[in-house]
Amino acid sequence: MTISYSGTSEENKKSSNEKPLTFIDLFAGAGGFAEGFYQEGYKALSHIEFDKYACDTLRHRMKHYGYDEEDIKHGVLCEDITSKDIIEKMDKSVKGNDVDIIIGGPPCQSFSSQGKARDPHSMKCDPRNYLYESYLKILNHYRPKFFVFENVTGLLSTEINGKKIIETIMKDMKKNYNIVEEKSEIVLNSSDFGIPQERKRVIIIGVRKDIDIHPKAIYEDLAEISKNEPKVTVQDALADLPKLKAGQGEDCIDFIPEKTNEYLKKIRSENYEKLHHHVARTHNDLDKKRYKLMSKNNWTLGELYDKKPELKHPKKRLFNNSYVVQRFDMPSKTIIAHLYKDGNQFIHPDHTQERTFTPREAARCQSFPDDFVFPCSKTQQYKQIGNAVPPLLAKTIASVLKKYLTQLD
Repeated sequence: MTISYSGTSEENKKSSNEKPLTFIDLFAGAGGFAEGFYQEGYKALSHIEFDKYACDTLRHRMKHYGYDEEDIKHGVLCEDITSKDIIEKMDKSVKGNDVDIIIGGPPCQSFSSQGKARDPHSMKCDPRNYLYESYLKILNHYRPKFFVFENVTGLLSTEINGKKIIETIMKDMKKNYNIVEEKSEIVLNSSDFGIPQERKRVIIIGVRKDIDIHPKAIYEDLAEISKNEPKVTVQDALADLPKLKAGQGEDCIDFIPEKTNEYLKKIRSENYEKLHHHVARTHNDLDKKRYKLMSKNNWTLGELYDKKPELKHPKKRLFNNSYVVQRFDMPSKTIIAHLYKDGNQFIHPDHTQERTFTPREAARCQSFPDDFVFPCSKTQQYKQIGNAVPPLLAKTIASVLKKYLTQLD
C-alpha cells in the first residue's frame, strides 16, 4: 500500500521501508481526527462510523491517500459500535497489527449545552451517554500505547443519577492507562493551535501503564506549541475565496488563487487547482437585508431590531440569539453541525455578499485541507464539517505522539 500526503512537511514522506505508526479511529465521522494522523504519516487500521454518508467520505479520503480497494473495504466499518461482534469485525481490518494509538470521541449531543437546553430531561435518558463504554471496551481489547479521547466541555459537568459521568469515565480509563485529570490542562482551544476558530474541547490523552512516559509531558509539549502559534482569523481563512451571492456557486470549479497567506499554505497545496463545495445557500429577501445590515454595521440581532424594527423576525422569541455575524478580525465561533439546518449563526462578514457560510468556508475555519472532498449533499457536508475534530489540531497531537512513539521504537 502506498500513501500520499496532503500535508506540506517533507518529514511526513516516510520511506516505504519504515514500519508506519498505526491508529484505530472510533466514532470517526467524516475523518477530521484521522486527517491529522494521515498527514503525519500514520497508517489507518480501522475506522468505525455508523452514519453511511460519513462512511462514504472516509472511503473517499482513504482512496486519496492511496489505500487499495481491499484496505478501504475492511478499513471503514459502517457499523453500530455497540454491536456484540464489533471487535470480531475490526480484527479483520487490524489483521494482528500492533495498534499504536486509538483516537475518537463518542457523539457529543447528549453532553453539549445545546443538547441539554433542547431536552426537558437535560439528555439524562439519552443512550449516547453510555457510548464511551464501547470506546473503553475496544481500548482495553487492543491496548494501544496511547489513546486520545475527544469531547465537548459539557462532558465535565454532565451528571447521571447524581454522579458526574467524567469521574466514571476517568476511573475506567485509569485501569490500564495513566491520564491527566486537571480540567485546566485537558481542555484545549483550537484557536490556540493556529486554527481560525474558537473551539474548546476536552482532550484526554492516555499512556499505557507499562510505558515510562507521563501524559503530563505530552500536554506540556502541546502548551509549548500553542505559545508559538499566531492567532488566525476568519479573514486569513477566507482571503482567497471567490465572492458569492445567495444561491451562487458550484460544487467543484477550477481555481487558482490570486492570494495566499501562512494559514492557507497549511491547508492548500501550491499545485492544487480545484475548489470544492463553495456553494452558497439561497436566502429569502428579509434575511438578506438582515445579513447585509448586521455585517455592514457590525450589529447584533438586538441592535438590528432596535434600529430596523420592520426586520424583526415573526418568530422573534425563537430566533433572538440565532443571527450572528462572524468577524473578519477574529477566529470564527465554534463551527457546529446545526449549520445543516440554517447558517444564521454564521453570517459572512462581507456585507456585499448578503449570505451565510458555504460548506467550504466552514471547512476552512475547521482547518480541513482544500483537497478534502465530502462526496455527499450540502446538508450532509455541513453536518460532517460541524461534527469534526479540526484536522490541524489532530495533526499537532499526532506529531507530538509520534515523537514519543519514535523514542519507544
